[in-house]
Amino acid sequence: MRWRTLLVSVAGLALALSVPTAAAEPTDEAKRLMKLRDSERYQVKTAHSSTKAGAARVHVATPKSELRKVVTDFKNYSKFIGKFDKSKVVGRDGKNTDVYLQVPILKGAAKVWAVVRFGPIKSVDGEEVLEGHMIKGNVSRLDAWWRIKEIDDENTQLNLELLIVSKLPVPGSVVTGEASYAADEAVIGSRDRSEKIWAAKKKKQKSAKQ
Repeated sequence: MRWRTLLVSVAGLALALSVPTAAAEPTDEAKRLMKLRDSERYQVKTAHSSTKAGAARVHVATPKSELRKVVTDFKNYSKFIGKFDKSKVVGRDGKNTDVYLQVPILKGAAKVWAVVRFGPIKSVDGEEVLEGHMIKGNVSRLDAWWRIKEIDDENTQLNLELLIVSKLPVPGSVVTGEASYAADEAVIGSRDRSEKIWAAKKKKQKSAKQ
């Protein structure tokens, strides 16, 4: 009797595993971004400062894995993110990567530079989060949060939140606006690079099958 019960349980488990699960329905936000095919800017309150983080989000027509490669291509940020003057990996410590970043603000009247330490990507509430925190620079604070969220097998949502606290006597709202603009440039540049690489890869795969 026990063997029969065990066999029934195993068969039931095998059947359950063999039935494909339905893909999660895209959020209203993801649907809006997919239809928009452009970025959206927004602001975020943080626990780290009274200054809000400037942020942007966009739909990317590539798998999550392809977008992840672009977001972690730190040394080439300045090549595909127009707002970044310079980007250079200056150190590695275990799973952490130290990246020198330089970003012009206030229409080029000033430049923010910082060495930002990025940790490993973590899974948080159904999305991948890549955090970076300033270890030195010419501002009081610079934090970055990349958020990569899968919509389906070939579509992903990308968000970037940037918190910059300036040492200059500039209103926080102005700095937040500059941070939103930089985040916007970053998500658009990352989208364009990721989609270009993915399109070339699919074209190559298609040619190989012919």
